[in-house]
Amino acid sequence: MASCKGNMVTVLSIDGGGIRGIIPGTMLAYLESKLQELDGPNARIADYFDIIAGTSTGGLVTTMLATPNKDNHRPLYAAQDINKFYLKQSPLIFPQNQINKSPTGPKYDGVYLKSIVQEILGDITIDQTLTDVVIPTFDIKTLQPIIFSTDDGKNHISKNALLSDICISTSAAPTYFPAHFFETKDKDGNTRPFNLIDGGVAANNPTLLAMTHISKQIFMGRFKFVDMKPMESDRIVNKSLNEAINIQTSDAHPDWA
Repeated sequence: MASCKGNMVTVLSIDGGGIRGIIPGTMLAYLESKLQELDGPNARIADYFDIIAGTSTGGLVTTMLATPNKDNHRPLYAAQDINKFYLKQSPLIFPQNQINKSPTGPKYDGVYLKSIVQEILGDITIDQTLTDVVIPTFDIKTLQPIIFSTDDGKNHISKNALLSDICISTSAAPTYFPAHFFETKDKDGNTRPFNLIDGGVAANNPTLLAMTHISKQIFMGRFKFVDMKPMESDRIVNKSLNEAINIQTSDAHPDWA
């Protein structure tokens, strides 16, 4: 990422949709391949976007693109690896032989999703992402949307949560997965509890989230990418990957719909 400010701010927004994460995964793999033709094989999506915002499964994709690997300077996943993850893990995340048929409780227990996300992300926190990310959740105890971002993670200790907790929370779609509980500490050592579900419940438009995030940062004097005024939307380049489309899916995997 360049250290100097540019003339435009670039935003990537990725909607929710469960296993339909393969749709933005396909588009991002194609985009990254074209960028590599221009700038070499090491080019990654996170190098070209100042802000990546994602809701629900879009939050998972956002994290894949922006989480650093062990070298701490390249993304954990190349865009072409996103679909490999979905195609390999989806039968285990949505086990058709373990569906809860009771009228109460979620359809799936979410145990495998939680374990694989924690295994991959480990102790990485949101302030460590390679570019700024914005990921929404919803607190079912306070009945308030909770928006996690790299900027908040750097400026507010209680919002600097583990990326694994944020991913599990934003993908906890009601009726499909259970809510996710975790705690953080503030600067005084006080505990802050979170009882979170899918961010799409209250914030289903990641593009709007990104625009609001930019305006907030400008007003607070923390926007580091471009010198611009809050209403200068003509200086924002947004690529929105809306995967909530009507597609024909496999009968063997109803949760692909």
